[in-house]
Amino acid sequence: MNLNIIGYILYLSITSLIILKVGKLCYNNGNIFVSQLIPDHLELCHQINKMLLIGYYLLNLGYCAMTIISWEQILTFNQLIEIIATKSAIIILTIGFMHYINIILLTKYIKKLI
Repeated sequence: MNLNIIGYILYLSITSLIILKVGKLCYNNGNIFVSQLIPDHLELCHQINKMLLIGYYLLNLGYCAMTIISWEQILTFNQLIEIIATKSAIIILTIGFMHYINIILLTKYIKKLI
């Protein structure tokens, strides 16, 4: 079997699991931040948080799917592991970077309101 196909399946499985888990955690804990931005409108805050979650999923899962285009031919299992580790690390770092940028922007906005 072609090692690229195995790599694609492993890569998409690993990154999808990470993206879904982090998204769920951010969604559950993000209601506090969103409710501080729009006090007295709890239902609106939940709906905004849901839309943020959908955008997060679409952006990250789409990026994962698009990175498959740039993969070179995988010839050995060592190369397979190396590529999966590198591509997964890029996704994890991107998610972490996006999370910290969102937190910084939210705290600056909340401080400006107070």
